[in-house]
Amino acid sequence: MKESQPKARKKRLGAYPYISVVFSITLALFMLGALGMLAIHSKKLTTLIQENVEMQVYLRKNISDAQRIKIRKLLEGYDFVAKDEYGTAKIAYVAKEEAAKTFIAETGENFVEFLGENPLRDVFIIHISEQHQTEAEMAAIAQTLQGLNGVFEVEYVENLVQAINRNVAKISLILGGFALILIIVVIVLINNTIKLALFSQRFLIRSMQLVGAKSSFIRRPFLWRSVLHGVVSALLASALLFMLAEYAYSRIAELQLLKDNNLMLALVGILVVLGASIGFFSSLRSVNKYLKLSLDELY
Repeated sequence: MKESQPKARKKRLGAYPYISVVFSITLALFMLGALGMLAIHSKKLTTLIQENVEMQVYLRKNISDAQRIKIRKLLEGYDFVAKDEYGTAKIAYVAKEEAAKTFIAETGENFVEFLGENPLRDVFIIHISEQHQTEAEMAAIAQTLQGLNGVFEVEYVENLVQAINRNVAKISLILGGFALILIIVVIVLINNTIKLALFSQRFLIRSMQLVGAKSSFIRRPFLWRSVLHGVVSALLASALLFMLAEYAYSRIAELQLLKDNNLMLALVGILVVLGASIGFFSSLRSVNKYLKLSLDELY
């Protein structure tokens, strides 16, 4: 009695070992997404720092309440003054009496009794909007405010502004370079992964040609599966990134300040589009290649 031979599995058009393909694409997109997360948090950190760039406008002594109100209204009207989410100018007023109390509480030294008077001045602290934080504009803003009637002096940390601008430029350049290199690596990796997966289907493609199947009919299942695998891989990579981010937030509470759900969702969308697009065009290129090869070249 003859032993029964195991039946060979029939290959379906467009079917290939998808687990290894999805794993490879997920890993590639995860690497790209990790860089994207780093860029998002760097941008958020830069924004938080820039939002705290301040300029102190010290007033002359014995200034009247009417003059002080007038100066505040003038400050609120300038476009270089940052606004909050409600459109209100970010301006704080610190009276000299309040400043003296704070100084005494922090140092324990009552300089008012020693000097016989309060040498401090009333001050408006204004936040400068990001687009006006170049060195030239900050200097121009200080000169403009210095010319206001009732203003004694305008101060800001010039070195801080210069350092922020230099570091933002460096970070943007470094992340941009890494992103470009990583995108090229990801495209090549996904392209080679799909190319190797389709290599096992080359004779099936040839068989479909021999029975009269149109090229568009042969391409369709490959393109559809590649897009699907790209989307699934992007979602898996996004899930891993969210898990990594939540773990980091739970371990380092300060990172919560850099959290931006809108940008993270945008990153997920970019990964989905990128995974689907690279999968589609890689499959299209590979299938077109095998459609044009002769039988001898297939071997």
